[in-house]
Amino acid sequence: MIQINVLEILTRWSSVLNSARTTVGKEAIEKDPTTNWKKKILLAEHSPIRLLFIRWKWKNIKSWVSVHFVRHKIGIEHFVRTQRVDRTGEDRDHAPQDSPVDHECIANAQAIINISRKRLCTSASPETREAWKLFLKDLKTLEPELYSVCVCECLYRGFCPQLSSCGYSKTKDFEDKLKDYRKV
Repeated sequence: MIQINVLEILTRWSSVLNSARTTVGKEAIEKDPTTNWKKKILLAEHSPIRLLFIRWKWKNIKSWVSVHFVRHKIGIEHFVRTQRVDRTGEDRDHAPQDSPVDHECIANAQAIINISRKRLCTSASPETREAWKLFLKDLKTLEPELYSVCVCECLYRGFCPQLSSCGYSKTKDFEDKLKDYRKV
């Protein structure tokens, strides 16, 4: 059974704030930003959000699910338990794709938003969606503003870009969630 050990926030929000202040010609201040400011800069996806780094680790994630996450490579580093014979003593040529691995990540806020867009979509595999939702559940307690902007592609864009839509973007629930997502 997959487990997750989340989270470690590796950057302070004051660093994000002061980098944003630099971009508009203002001096650094000793203050944490407000919840409202965090939500605004995350929705705007301004470059300073790439300074907010989060660390987490899945234990016993299926190897093929881990591969789905490894495909995300901008703003994220992956550390996946090896299956090398000289390290494990097991012949990986005979290991099934659902062999459990440990998968640790360090990612910035922009990468987390981007991964959410793809891995929360109903077109993603249910196992991959579940693993991402486990991460987001823990993220919500530590970084509620970042969690609030982690949505599937159709909510992010306001419409479904998939070649074969599941139909969610035509529902009342979609319209309600879209309003919540855009709310500051």
